[in-house]
Amino acid sequence: MNKIRLVHYLRCQLMFFNMKQHFFLLAILLVGWSSCTSQTESKAQAIGYQDLNVAEFKAKMAEPGIVVLDVRTPEETAEGKIERAVEIDFESQNFEAEIDKLDKNKTYLVYCRSGGRSSQACKLMAGKGLKNIYNLTGGYLAWTK
Repeated sequence: MNKIRLVHYLRCQLMFFNMKQHFFLLAILLVGWSSCTSQTESKAQAIGYQDLNVAEFKAKMAEPGIVVLDVRTPEETAEGKIERAVEIDFESQNFEAEIDKLDKNKTYLVYCRSGGRSSQACKLMAGKGLKNIYNLTGGYLAWTK
């Protein structure tokens, strides 16, 4: 009889151990998943703007009250630009003064040739208190593909 009880006890302990192990692994997976989903939001909050791909940028453009900013040089914009875009040359001496004139309550979609200058412009805009800022990843080159 003691052998039967011992075997039963060991089986119960093994099942309990396996359940604890599975619960632990499940908890780790859930924590990892939740941190990944909030990482994009945290990054956007930390840098003050959010990167969008072309499809997301186009979808955002359809929303009311959006301002599209082209921060390329006049020579670059002469070769083509996104419809309704307001031109503010990032390389001009009065770029910051132009940014200071922007309405802090509006939403801005910013792009340049390939995404470098526009991300710098977005950081500057966030530093000046603008809140709703989106950068086109890949810039106008990605837009025209």
